[in-house]
Amino acid sequence: MIPAAFEYARAESTEEAIALLVEHGDEAKLIAGGHSLLPLMKLRLATPAVLVDIGRVPGLSYIEERGDEIAIGALARHHDLETSAVLKEQVPLLAATAHQVGDPQVRHRGTLGGTLAHGDPASDLPAAVLALGGTLVAQGPNGRREISALEFFRGFLETALGADEVLVEVRVPKAAGAGWSFQKFNRRAQDWAIVGVAAVVNGTTGVALVNMGSTPLRATAVEEAVRSGASVVDAAAAASHGTDPPSDANASSEYRRHLATVLVRRALEEASS
Repeated sequence: MIPAAFEYARAESTEEAIALLVEHGDEAKLIAGGHSLLPLMKLRLATPAVLVDIGRVPGLSYIEERGDEIAIGALARHHDLETSAVLKEQVPLLAATAHQVGDPQVRHRGTLGGTLAHGDPASDLPAAVLALGGTLVAQGPNGRREISALEFFRGFLETALGADEVLVEVRVPKAAGAGWSFQKFNRRAQDWAIVGVAAVVNGTTGVALVNMGSTPLRATAVEEAVRSGASVVDAAAAASHGTDPPSDANASSEYRRHLATVLVRRALEEASS
């Protein structure tokens, strides 16, 4: 398929990108790695009149320690995450999850900010950020604001980002020494997950689900069961509570509910061992 015609603008700074978004409004879309937006454009499910390229904006590709948190620039690529010594030591769940995204080509082009801003419920990294209790930083004409990962995903491919805002940073708490696990089931290597689970056990337990609803989801029923002292098996039995998994060519909703129970049990066992 061929995308509809569009204009192209390359932003040299975050401020220039914001100015272009303000100028063109809903007709503009940001692009960095392009692995989320371009397929939609080829299918004409997205038809932006203007593409604003932020892929070369300087200063947004860092991974650094800041007190009790790790700060990650929105343009850090998946390959940067999977190979980061800082993440492997302080937030290994994030590095391990990035390693399972797509193939090397995708990981060398795709960005953390892009996959979060796209808000696809079948993406792996949003679930990891949710399980870790991350915070996202957006910048717009009125400055910066922080958004909890719990409040960021609003609906299918819909987030809390304003039309004139750019996602510039992601912050996650350090979790060195914490138990963690990322479980993913797919039919073929490099496919989207039919169901995925990210779990971290660090005093409290965070569990998030991939492809179990219209957004990336926290498995709050599982977390509450763990807090109440339930066994791993009993906690995992609550995996599908509050979810609305899709039925498609890969799996029925009932099969996804079963998978979620199995994968949550495996994730909790590994994270707790």
